[in-house]
Amino acid sequence: MATNDRIGSRVLRDRVMSAEEAAALIPAGINVGMSGFTGAGYPKAVPLALAKRILDANLRGERFRISVWTGASTAPELDGALATVDGVELRLPYQSDPVCRKKINAGEMEYIDIHLSHVGIFVRQGFLGPLGVALIEVTGIREDGSLIPSSSVGNNKVWIDSAEKVILEVNLWQSEKLEGMHDIYQRFALPPDRLPIPLTHPGDRIGTPYLQCPTEKVLAVVVTDAPDRNTPFSPPDDDSQRIAGHILDFLGHEVAKGRLPANLLPLQSGVGNIANAVLHGLDEGSFEGMTSYTEVIQDGMIELIDSGKLTVASATAFSLSPQRVEQINARMDDYRRSIVLRPQEISNHPEIIRRLGCLAMNGMIEADIYGNVNSTHVMGTRIQNGIGGSGDFARNAYISFFMTPSTAKRGSISCIVPMVSHVDHTEHDVHVVVTEQGLADLRGLSPKQRSVQIIEHCAHPDYRPALREYVRRALDVSPGKQTPHLLEEALGWHVRYQRTGTMRA
Repeated sequence: MATNDRIGSRVLRDRVMSAEEAAALIPAGINVGMSGFTGAGYPKAVPLALAKRILDANLRGERFRISVWTGASTAPELDGALATVDGVELRLPYQSDPVCRKKINAGEMEYIDIHLSHVGIFVRQGFLGPLGVALIEVTGIREDGSLIPSSSVGNNKVWIDSAEKVILEVNLWQSEKLEGMHDIYQRFALPPDRLPIPLTHPGDRIGTPYLQCPTEKVLAVVVTDAPDRNTPFSPPDDDSQRIAGHILDFLGHEVAKGRLPANLLPLQSGVGNIANAVLHGLDEGSFEGMTSYTEVIQDGMIELIDSGKLTVASATAFSLSPQRVEQINARMDDYRRSIVLRPQEISNHPEIIRRLGCLAMNGMIEADIYGNVNSTHVMGTRIQNGIGGSGDFARNAYISFFMTPSTAKRGSISCIVPMVSHVDHTEHDVHVVVTEQGLADLRGLSPKQRSVQIIEHCAHPDYRPALREYVRRALDVSPGKQTPHLLEEALGWHVRYQRTGTMRA
């Protein structure tokens, strides 16, 4: 495909250069805002060229590091490449790369793990310092210079608005038929100038299909032809199917009680195999006319759209298997009518989530007997990925679900513990806890009442006796009876695993 077909602006066509030439325009020590969200829509060429430049600097004994801001996780060509050459000083707001994770936990890379809805505000208010360069992948550039977003929007509008300079990657691999799928809200403002965001249904379009960037800001345009890093999902295992079954039974019960409409409320689903199992269960279930207001469009949502059970899905990015990407690209005209991609300032906006009454379903590492949830840290100190958008949805959802198998490490560790080793979601934001063992509805219950529900319905049978005994002795000994704890013993569950590799010791 000729470059001119994707770069309509003559001014920007004159700024086309190689990835190496563009990378040479990024100085050391600056903040760089890069596109990308769950392996979709991230720049493919310039980060690799920049990593090579940093490696060369390292060999000369020169220190060359930048701070990397994105929408969420990206891919090895970005996070992995830059982390491998020790080129990242600070990372935010979410990551899932193993090299980044290792460096963060070793204290070799700073990491700010914040709610995705807070990133734009932090940047616009200058809390994170100046944004030197925005490096953004797009599908194309129109004659008037407006930008056609690619397979994710994320924080791209924030980066373009805030950056001193912009580098664009025009990816010919991205389908030209993505044009028209995006909805970029242009009137986002900070207090005291905020106005109500006029979105009352997941399918509402309240902006324009394009990103706007002054041409004088654009330093370079790089043409690429490379696929997103799409990861296949594993078929639902027994535990995932059981978790999905418990949630589906619960939703049916809520409809029967009149607390949910027959077509439910807008679905939000975290990324992963359990989440896809729930979506697959919904496809096989009896609910019709559903909608979704979420962060990412996963395989399960595409299945629901194909079956006609999901009428519209609003998100900020795709997170699909390679097979599903081929299907989307082949039938983009059909999917463009039922999928809307928005900036994450809108997809994760707390007020909209609460207004729509989303049903939020997110994964976790562990929950404690009172309903506090840890979704980010292993044994309290080692970051796994990050909080992402789960907090945006959990605190504001109509019903907030957290899901996990009841045990990990082949049963040697319980995911239901007396006290979580790190708190991401307090008991006040957790309505329903689900494992393959069962479901605990915590709404309207005191802490001691919640402990009974969680232990008896969610904990693995091997760990229930110890958890019951913990509660019994805590009630006897704890100086406070509202949320009784034996602090040294509660922490001992985690210390014991670190020492022996099992919680049964």
